[in-house]
Amino acid sequence: MANFTVCGDPERRHDFIMLFDVTDGNPNGDPDAGNMPRTDPETLQGLVTDVCLKRKVRNYVTTAKNGVAGYEIYVNERGIALNTLHEEGYAEANIKSTGTKQNRDDIDKVRKIMCKRFYDVRSFGAVMTTGRNAGQVRGPFQLTFARSVDPIVPLDETITRVAITKPEDAQVVESEEGADGKGKGKTTEMGRKAIVPYGLYLAHGFYTPAFAKQTGVSREDLELFWTALTMMWDLDHSAARGLMSIRGLHVFSHENALGNVPAHKLFDKLKIEKVPAPRRFDDYVVTLNRDMPDGVTLTSLVDG
Repeated sequence: MANFTVCGDPERRHDFIMLFDVTDGNPNGDPDAGNMPRTDPETLQGLVTDVCLKRKVRNYVTTAKNGVAGYEIYVNERGIALNTLHEEGYAEANIKSTGTKQNRDDIDKVRKIMCKRFYDVRSFGAVMTTGRNAGQVRGPFQLTFARSVDPIVPLDETITRVAITKPEDAQVVESEEGADGKGKGKTTEMGRKAIVPYGLYLAHGFYTPAFAKQTGVSREDLELFWTALTMMWDLDHSAARGLMSIRGLHVFSHENALGNVPAHKLFDKLKIEKVPAPRRFDDYVVTLNRDMPDGVTLTSLVDG
């Protein structure tokens, strides 16, 4: 069981590094590029957006806390409109409808209800101003884009399916093949599948206790977040994802709620020795200088 003694303290500032890899999969497709894996066009490094990573956290919380009060997900995949959730917040606050405009006290009251009800609102924040204004929340958890250590070479593979989509494609068509002068109709469909043969990705994150006090993040919420970052990959398996695995989760906890040292000085303690054409995690040499500055405690929840 992971040791959350220090990194689970919601009154400390926490900065963290997350390493994960993908083998023969698409970690985050770009809809503007035919769903090919996202890349930095200048360096050709792979990218995974913070939105993609937060979606995995949300999905894990939905599964782990299914039906538990206070752990609903605001940005959900259930087809429930956000404005409907705002209306439910006003109903719970027993505030009668006055159109889309509300006074500041009413908005603040509903905002607190939304923070209490939805895990992702109090964790990541939300702009809940559409329809009936439920306020804006600045969440204590922030994630960067993940960037691959090395450039990636996405492959666009052709795949076939022994099935057809439209009934008319199954009809017999004229052909020079066959004794009766007739050939078979269409029997296969062609498709494309984009993959990264291998990529090791690095993301950074931050937890700010001052914002956590405003949204009501508890020790249980914080521990759930670390657990989600560790286990969410096993709930996200699909043919498109290939094999994605967590390879490192290192949390730097500050005694001072405002931080004892700048985050980048802690992030620089992780060094990754690059190799040509990596195809597995063991091709890299990953080292972490565990000599911490005064007031900073390192907790490695996942190490290799």
